Amino acid sequence: MRKHRTSHRSKGGKNFIILPIIFCVLIIGISTAIVYPSAYSFISMARFLISDGEKDFSTGYNNIFVPVEDSEGENSSGERKIVPMSQMEFPSYGEQFGELIIEDCQIEAKLFFNDGDNELNNGVGVFAGSFIPGYGKTILVAGHNNTYFNGLKYAKKGQKVKIRTSYGNYVYEINETKIVDKSDVDACNLGADYENLVMYTCYPFDELGLTPQRYFVYAKFVSGPALDDKN
Repeated sequence: MRKHRTSHRSKGGKNFIILPIIFCVLIIGISTAIVYPSAYSFISMARFLISDGEKDFSTGYNNIFVPVEDSEGENSSGERKIVPMSQMEFPSYGEQFGELIIEDCQIEAKLFFNDGDNELNNGVGVFAGSFIPGYGKTILVAGHNNTYFNGLKYAKKGQKVKIRTSYGNYVYEINETKIVDKSDVDACNLGADYENLVMYTCYPFDELGLTPQRYFVYAKFVSGPALDDKN
């Protein structure tokens, strides 16, 4: 009987230790799954800002951007210049194909085709579901509010936006800014049949992590060559 009681106590003691451990592991696992997606962007940005080392992401992408001389995008007859697409290198996902400059906003950023993490860590990115300059459609460009697009808080109507690419240089003029909810699907018209530039970032500015709003800057086309997909 004594041995039986001892064995029973031993098993009970093990269960008393093991069950709470299993319970704690389950709670931690569930909590991590819920909190991690929201906390990830905050942690990443905090590491980026706190780190004393030089930030270098340059090895993570291909650069096909070769600057060309400034041009008004018009030929001698005053008509818009045409660039055959057969004579240009269309960017692949993740490639830098230009740079975006807004002097009044102190913005000078590398321009990528795609707006994933790697692209936005290195500059600003064209949403792959929109178009590149010269195509005659909407160009939707994203950037982080704490880094490359922080200067959008200084954006005002009438300011010029320059986009330089290997196939030509473009100028757009800001005509509107607005704050919208992050889920507002009508903030940008990707189906427009005219060339226009839309830039956006998280809002409020300088806030870390996910934010409930977005800051949009709209600009109309001023000059630059047109792309011809028939040649």
